[in-house]
Formats: sequence, structure tokens, C-alpha cells
Amino acid sequence: MEKIRVYSHSACLSKENGEGHPERKERLESVLESIQMIDDRSIEIKEAPLAQFKEINLVHPQPYLEEIFSMIPSHGLVGVEKEPYADTLLCPESKEAILRACGSGISASKDLMDGSSKRVFCAVRPPGHHAETSRVNGFCFLNNAAVAARFLQSRYKIKKVAIIDFDVHHGNGTQEIFYEDDTVLYGSIHQHPLFPGTGLETETGVGNIFNAPIEAGTSSEAFLKTFKEKILVHVDHFKPEVIIISAGFDAHKRDPLATINLNSEDYFTMTQDIIEIANRHSKGRVISFLEGGYDLLALSESIQSHFKGLSL
Repeated sequence: MEKIRVYSHSACLSKENGEGHPERKERLESVLESIQMIDDRSIEIKEAPLAQFKEINLVHPQPYLEEIFSMIPSHGLVGVEKEPYADTLLCPESKEAILRACGSGISASKDLMDGSSKRVFCAVRPPGHHAETSRVNGFCFLNNAAVAARFLQSRYKIKKVAIIDFDVHHGNGTQEIFYEDDTVLYGSIHQHPLFPGTGLETETGVGNIFNAPIEAGTSSEAFLKTFKEKILVHVDHFKPEVIIISAGFDAHKRDPLATINLNSEDYFTMTQDIIEIANRHSKGRVISFLEGGYDLLALSESIQSHFKGLSL
């Protein structure tokens, strides 16, 4: 059984989005409580550090960062997107939360490469997979998974990284960042049509992008079959040196933002399949980032299933 290292920080609980917003601190509280309920001494929780600008600049240019941070209010909330998606918000505590969320992936990358842990889960918010190179989007400011991938390539000369995204929403940011880069495979299964509207099968990059859009109401069995046949087959063929997971839990049947019918146990099945590929090609090295998931009970149960898979 593999040890799982978890990175989180209290600053990630301080990020506010206002009353009624689905991306709320209770999500992360539920995740952390669920992790602490797992009766397993092989889980270690550590504080996420602040990401440094030079690390973030591997993906996001400095003027973009300066623009975001210059908009942070001294009180209240400020929206950073135009209508109709004016729900990506900054609050006074945003900067530290954003930098800690991104910094978790930097520490996770170091852990993988120095051999201190093969499995790392980043229990952080705000999430990241909608953030493009220079565009805030979908509750996301920095693309945490993308920065980790670029850091691995820059610091450790990792040649091939696979990013697997099973959030119910397509990770348009991750796709945009790596669309013309065959050193990174991006595979996403997601409901379509649904926000953000991207992620068609015809969006293939330079042969490194694999999208599996699924219809509303898709069953658990059909989802898992599609995930294997349209995502994991390509990851296996790619033979990545490291696998990064954008782990959204909003394809769960209880989730209020989508209409896919996964059960909590299905996240074990998906994670188990990913770990098999990681053990075959990646020396078992996996970083998983919390993305979406907006029903607290579903999130709590699904996290436990995910961890069961990560520990294999």
C-alpha cells in the first residue's frame, strides 16, 4: 500500500465567493474531514507552500499575474470575468489562496522526483483547469496542474506528462495551454453541452488532445467504458513519465451542476485504472489536484474512493 501525501493550507479556506456560490470553503472542509476519517496511517498531511512567480511564469506570463493581483479588493468581492460568466471572484484573501493552491503542485512534483512519495493529492482551492495562459475562467485563476507539468519538465527534464481530467466540465484551460505541445497528453471526459462549451472530439491539438464528450444522463457503466476506451487507451500508449489528475467529483449523480450518474465507488474504479498505467509506465508517480465537486456528501464519499485507488 502506497503512502499518500496531501498538501493543503488554511489560506485555501479563506477564499470567499459570496453567499450561494457553489465553489465554497465547505467543499474543502468536507474533503479534509473525509481524508482524516480514513483509517490509514499511510496518509501524511503537509502545508502547501507559496508558489513563486518564476514557477508560475512557466505557464502564465507576469503581466497576467500582476493584473489579477492588482484587482484584489481591500474588502468585499470583485468579479474578474464579463457576463454571462461573472462568477470568478476575488476577495481580500485571494492572493495567498491562489499561490498556495499552485504551490501545492510544486511541492508535489519535488516529492515525486526525490522519491519521498509516489502519490500526492493537492487538497486546495481555488481550482485550476479552466484557467488559460492569460485568461481567468470558471472559478480558476492559475492552472495548477499545468504549472506542475511545466515545472516537472523544466526542473527535472521529464519529457512526457499525461494530464487526465475526469471533472464533469471540460478543462479548456489545460487544453489551450498544451494544444500544440506533444510532450503533454491531455485527456478529458466531460458532459457536453455544458460549461465551458469546449472539448469536442475534433479538438485534437497535435495529436496529443483526447476529448470524450458525453451526453447528459450518461450512466455509470457507459461513463467508465468511455473513459477506458477514449482516454486511458491513449494514455497507456503515450507511456507518460508522470501522470497528473484533474480530479473533479462533479460527475457524481448527486452533483447540482451537471447530470451524469456516477456513484462514489466509481471514483475508485477510475483511479485504480489510472494507477495501473502509472505503475506500468510512470514509476507509480501520480499527482492529483482537487477540481470540481459541489455536493458535500458526494464529495466526501468520492474522495475516500479516490484515496483507496491512489493507495494501490
